[in-house]
Amino acid sequence: MTDGLSRTAQLARDLIRFDTQNWGGGRSSGEADAAAYVAEVLASMGVESQTLESAPGRASVIARIDGTDPSLPLLVVHGHLDVVPADASEWSVDPFAGEIRDGCLWGRGAVDMKQMDAMILAALERILAAGRRPRRGLVIAFFADEEAGGEYGAHWLVREHPELFAGATEAISEVGGYSVEIAGTRAYLLQTAEKALQWILLRARGTAAHGSQHMRDNAVTKLARAVADVGAHEFPVELTDTTRALIAGVAELLGVEDDDPDAVAERTGTISRFLRSSLRHTANPTMLEAGYKHNVIPSVAEARIDVRPLPGREAEAIDAIKAVVGDDIEVELVHGDVGIEHSYSGELVEAMAAALTRHDPEARVLPYMLSGGTDNKSLSELGIAGYGFAPLKLTPELDFAAMFHGVDERVPLTALDFGTDVLEDLLLTY
Repeated sequence: MTDGLSRTAQLARDLIRFDTQNWGGGRSSGEADAAAYVAEVLASMGVESQTLESAPGRASVIARIDGTDPSLPLLVVHGHLDVVPADASEWSVDPFAGEIRDGCLWGRGAVDMKQMDAMILAALERILAAGRRPRRGLVIAFFADEEAGGEYGAHWLVREHPELFAGATEAISEVGGYSVEIAGTRAYLLQTAEKALQWILLRARGTAAHGSQHMRDNAVTKLARAVADVGAHEFPVELTDTTRALIAGVAELLGVEDDDPDAVAERTGTISRFLRSSLRHTANPTMLEAGYKHNVIPSVAEARIDVRPLPGREAEAIDAIKAVVGDDIEVELVHGDVGIEHSYSGELVEAMAAALTRHDPEARVLPYMLSGGTDNKSLSELGIAGYGFAPLKLTPELDFAAMFHGVDERVPLTALDFGTDVLEDLLLTY
């Protein structure tokens, strides 16, 4: 330990101090400095890595580590180095200082997902320093650009350098394996599915005119009505195999019937915003653009909508939005990516659940569907089955859902150390 911090906390703090903000559309602070740091840490353990840039400053790091059983398929263990932007004026700490306060590490990326990057590095350091090897060979990846869909990161690498992942059949990454408290029982949500991604543009057209005129063919008015209708639209609950198993498990812990999945999910406290989103398509307006002068009615107005359909139901979600906005509004797909759903069974699922319960014997493990997305979408193009497993034993009072892309993002130091222990266990035994 240095400064009283564990190795995992040191690594996470150092990574947070690299400004790797990603605004999307190619605008980014870049990941190159953080990638160089990761490559240096890997080199210090005797692991040779490659740093690949899809564009200047947009760097990803890839390494391979041999396992003790070369007959087994490889496992991809991956994280991303970029983070969403942070407005420092909204935070109570500097979002890129890596401050330690109240037993937590604070900063942009503390949860999404420099903590997992640090856990990967720390677990590997422990294993290799002890003269040991993981059971199966690993592809270790730290990607650029995940927060903007991976076009400069995982998608680019899968498209341009698929050989880097040769021999791998499964992957683990972020947003799974974290704990929630349900009716006094600690449960870990193991991510076996994630929703699809569709970023769409709504476009309204009207008549350009002076702002003083009596004008009903107003593009801004048309768009505003469409945006309000999309934002208010309630998609129906539609269960998949993953969410059906999740709701059954949660209902059992609550001691209630599972015939109203939405009501069951709502009783899980702050994590309900994650769980309820996994039970249906969602569509949220996020950006508006229209006009160029206060007294000019523009001819075009546009809105960006973040649509997250259930896996395999992308066309259904878009058709529903078209029906909501009507024929007068153009709907354009700007960026799309696949949904993923795997069975809550098999050797990897069993190994992840077993690693968790070895370190927290009284806990339950449940499957769940991530309402967002990860770089596992990109790896799925190579037939690699991806799961969310960044194990964290969290304190019940922490609103973990609010930490993702939120203000004052933070993670308990004890959770980092727990996660490193579990991850080390999994890599040695799976």
